[in-house]
Amino acid sequence: MKRTGFYSGSFDPVTLGHTDIIARASRLVDRLVIGVGVHPSKTPMFPTEERVEMLEAETRAIAKEAGIPIEVVTFSDLAVSAAERHGASVIFRGLRDGTDFDYEMQMANMNGQMLPTVQTVFVAASPEVRHIAANLVRQIAQMGGDVTSFVSTGVALRLATKSKADANAKG
Repeated sequence: MKRTGFYSGSFDPVTLGHTDIIARASRLVDRLVIGVGVHPSKTPMFPTEERVEMLEAETRAIAKEAGIPIEVVTFSDLAVSAAERHGASVIFRGLRDGTDFDYEMQMANMNGQMLPTVQTVFVAASPEVRHIAANLVRQIAQMGGDVTSFVSTGVALRLATKSKADANAKG
């Protein structure tokens, strides 16, 4: 039986912390589906299509190295519902610290109650990326800071272009 995993987030932008979790999760399943959450009440820095493009680019080498397919999808409902829709038996959640653990444990328990056939697996972030948070990366980029130690070169270029365009639009 092939095992499918599901890893969700906003990925705005995809960081080295995200790709660390993706690489490690990809070694535990036969197929990994990455769900980009789309929520009408939130205004992301990057449009959905661009977040999907970034993830597809960032995961090609990971998929090849792991020898599994990695698919990037969008969803606007519950992550557990999206996981079920894509045939996942495992939901991966990355943990950076104790604060993440408390929040993720609550979510895992609620997801488990809604859909007991899907298990949540916590993946601790590697020490070298544990401090990276996408919201902080966005702030640094928007203020003209160097984000190259937090994201790939391709994502850093997109952040610089986007931040410059946003600054020009504000006048």
